[in-house]
Amino acid sequence: MRRGRRSGLYTLVAVHSTALGPALGGCRMWGYGDTRAAVRDGLRLARAMTLKAAAAELPLGGGKGVIMVPPGAPVDAERRRAVLLDFGDTVEAFDGRYVTAEDVGTSEPDMAVIAERTGHVSGLARARGGSGDPSPWTALGVEEAIRVAGERVWGDASLAGRSVAILGLGGVGAKLARRLADAGARLVVADIDPARRATAEALGAQWTTPPEALAAAVDVLAPCALGGVLDEDTVPALRCRAVVGAANNQLADDTVADQLAARGILWAPDFVVNAGGIANIAAELDPGGYAPERAEARVRGVAATLRAVLAEAEAAGVTPLTAALARAHRRLAAAGS
Repeated sequence: MRRGRRSGLYTLVAVHSTALGPALGGCRMWGYGDTRAAVRDGLRLARAMTLKAAAAELPLGGGKGVIMVPPGAPVDAERRRAVLLDFGDTVEAFDGRYVTAEDVGTSEPDMAVIAERTGHVSGLARARGGSGDPSPWTALGVEEAIRVAGERVWGDASLAGRSVAILGLGGVGAKLARRLADAGARLVVADIDPARRATAEALGAQWTTPPEALAAAVDVLAPCALGGVLDEDTVPALRCRAVVGAANNQLADDTVADQLAARGILWAPDFVVNAGGIANIAAELDPGGYAPERAEARVRGVAATLRAVLAEAEAAGVTPLTAALARAHRRLAAAGS
């Protein structure tokens, strides 16, 4: 964790594991109430990235970058550029052990600024040899996972007529909403930003508040905003049959997986479901360079991974979380040996 010499703002990088390869993790720019909250977020997200890469059998480790901005106070363009350069210095200090990418609060142009200070940046524009914005790929992977959940719960992967509540219409949530709408799903959507209501209206989706979306009577709940949304208070209020979303760290703690199972709600482990973005970025490491068709095949592999996890969970009589963790840890252990 460092205080930027240009911006005066704090940036941090958390590396959880490099057992399988360099630690990849997006750069999150967020307003935290104090540095302890930012550190906790960075550490939890770095661990989730390790599990995500391992479960998806990618040659990457897990890390996370965080830029701490004043909560509720917009950062002007000059200071934003300054803190991005400061973050680039923090990334460079890891000498390749950490590779950054886009995340909540940052964008493809932001990655270009960070790249002025370090070469360890992924998700740059295609014109610069990168794979571009990873959010469409993450959304594709989530759609594939929702179809797998449909197979498991209803015996049908079709989305036509299926009702889905999407909590968060940011970069991934909005793209997922478009994909589901095009596939014939009926949508209930919510976001803390009222400006995103226009996206809902354009899709013909029902707009509501985040608490109401969380407890909506739908087939599938898709959390696509910040983590910790499923806890001992919210789980009893759920009225869905499956939870399949893009948000990281959806469970307040691992015991919530047992509560969901007890209620007969299928929870697809978030670090399996949202691996589309990292699978796309991993294609940048291919010997022949990035190719969208190879990237798409890897992203659609989210479906096969989730099917395997759910089958292993059923066979062992455990939750999908337990099965997914075991899958990731087996690969990490194999790398360590």
